[in-house]
Amino acid sequence: MGKYDKYNPQSHMAETPWKIHPVWRGIGCLMILIIPALAFAGAILVVQANADQKWVPIPAELSQSLTLPLFGTVESILAVVIVAVLLALIGFGVMTIIYSLVYSLIGPPRYGPQDAPPIYNKPNNRRRR
Repeated sequence: MGKYDKYNPQSHMAETPWKIHPVWRGIGCLMILIIPALAFAGAILVVQANADQKWVPIPAELSQSLTLPLFGTVESILAVVIVAVLLALIGFGVMTIIYSLVYSLIGPPRYGPQDAPPIYNKPNNRRRR
């Protein structure tokens, strides 16, 4: 900014060299909707299988049923919600790991055209006297 220039914040803002493609935004939006829905459906199946196979004992506080006007009676709703949250966290974690692997393989190079590679110095192990 020169001495006699007027300040305009938009004139100094550099435009980003890349744009996020709308398809990737759509995929992210779908994943935010799909992973919790799949986690809830999987939680219902896991809690039902646990009731049949007796893998982990469910406390009485978590195995209460809830009657909803539109859905009827839902068995072990608190256990289903807890398992759904755990499955959703696992699902989002797996998607994050997959995304980071794909990004490291396909993403932009680490150094740009104006970057110099790092200098690796060997440490001097001699004692100075």
